[in-house]
Amino acid sequence: MTTTDFTTSVPFREVTDRNGRLYRIGETDRDVMGRPRWTMVLFPWMGMLGISSSEYAFTSAEDTLHEAHLWSSGHIFWLMGVWVFFQAAVAFPAGQLRESGRLPARYAMFLGAFGTILGYLSLAYAPHVIVAYIGFGMFSGIGAGLVYATCVNMVGKWYPERKGGKTGLVNGGFAYGSVPFVFLFTSYMDLSNYKGVLVFVGVICCATVAVAGWFFKDPPKNWWPAHVDPLRASDDPRIQRALQKNPPAVRQYTPREAARTPVLWMMWFCLLCTAGINIFGIAMQVPFGKEMGFAGGIVATAMSLKAIVNGTGRGVIGWISDRYGRRNTLIIVCVVLGTAQFGVFVSGDMGSMPFFLFCSMVSGFGGGAIFPLFAAMTADFFGENNNASNYGMVYSSKLISGLVGSGVGAIVVGAWGYGGAFALAGGIGLGSAVLASFLKAPGRPKSRPIVPNPQPLGDETA
Repeated sequence: MTTTDFTTSVPFREVTDRNGRLYRIGETDRDVMGRPRWTMVLFPWMGMLGISSSEYAFTSAEDTLHEAHLWSSGHIFWLMGVWVFFQAAVAFPAGQLRESGRLPARYAMFLGAFGTILGYLSLAYAPHVIVAYIGFGMFSGIGAGLVYATCVNMVGKWYPERKGGKTGLVNGGFAYGSVPFVFLFTSYMDLSNYKGVLVFVGVICCATVAVAGWFFKDPPKNWWPAHVDPLRASDDPRIQRALQKNPPAVRQYTPREAARTPVLWMMWFCLLCTAGINIFGIAMQVPFGKEMGFAGGIVATAMSLKAIVNGTGRGVIGWISDRYGRRNTLIIVCVVLGTAQFGVFVSGDMGSMPFFLFCSMVSGFGGGAIFPLFAAMTADFFGENNNASNYGMVYSSKLISGLVGSGVGAIVVGAWGYGGAFALAGGIGLGSAVLASFLKAPGRPKSRPIVPNPQPLGDETA
């Protein structure tokens, strides 16, 4: 049946596949928002750049913050843990507000921009560490969570047929956007200028998020690109391969329905483990490198390379997962992430700078690649309509992994030393690979083809 949406005035059809999944076809990206959909990769990518420094560059400012405010290293690690806690905690409620229409994407981004500037102001002027916990840990974390959830899920909605590479590219902005700030905090910021530097960084990041957010727009529910027939094999081999390796969800799962499937909670636990390893590496690599005798410049370089590879690896791994399957790619990434933890410690213990830099990059690659894989996999398993909420549930595991990777990681280092801590992290990574092998899309009968069925368009419904 053909109908017209009053928001676009463009006729569209709603068709169903053999699983009963509904697709809205006939409208192009320009029909819906007046510009090509690649802009909804560019602007979310910019938004992720704007929040990246809060997590990936924060520990590079440890020495200056310690001297300026007399905060202990424990406080600084827990500040990061609290930030990660709130950044993850807001994902699910933000998804619910977004999908109900009560929080448009543009306003979510503006709130995120405000939280970003508030966090840097609190680091610069906090009279007591409690103010920093509230301003940076809570408000900046909530702001970053709003931006993260909005940006990552926006891409999957606009690219439902080939989301892996695009999601990875946007997700990568969350890491390599921090690179200039790692060097700024490590090599330039000191007691004489830290307030000005922190305010400057806050303003730049806030403006980046706000400008990007101004252009955000969601597609209609169930939207499918007009040039890709969801009921027939595509003539484009790239699209066809992506749909074969990562077939669309059998239907659009609500958060309640998704929560009833065991696979969602298996994904939750797998992300908890791998994200905890990633955050542990971010928090501990700078102090570990310094304790091993590497110069500050070398440690900053290692951290920057980690962030660069962490970010670019997200885009590359997303593209790879489109070609070879999300689950298979995740298994390999978990093995790489776990193995790299042993390498980071061994290289530092040996005092081998080249090996240390290499292992740092490999660890960054594995730590970054997990996030776009889970974001795309959630949409593959449960559909795009409620992906902000469904991925918010999966991503909520970072509530725990942030505290474990940063705060508890510092405790483990104190009790077992760096060797024991990195060995534990490596073992958890390898165990995650085993768990990832059991992740399968719910509701898809094994006897049916995994490609969109090539039945005629006569199987349409209103």
